[in-house]
Amino acid sequence: MDRNPGTVLAGIQSRARRMISRITHDDEGAETAEYAIVIMAAVALAGVLVVVVQSGAVSSIIEDLVVGAFTV
Repeated sequence: MDRNPGTVLAGIQSRARRMISRITHDDEGAETAEYAIVIMAAVALAGVLVVVVQSGAVSSIIEDLVVGAFTV
């Protein structure tokens, strides 16, 4: 096979550029996944806060703070 070395080199360069482009720009959907993870973490934190605030000790502290704020 007699191939022109310039054509072979151009083909290799073209394939290399496509591969590099795919590797460096293949983050389709990554932002959506990041948003989903952040939302799940926020919901988990909110759940923990609800449980903590509804506990007896924290509830009485919050009640004392509110009553103290209105009696000043």
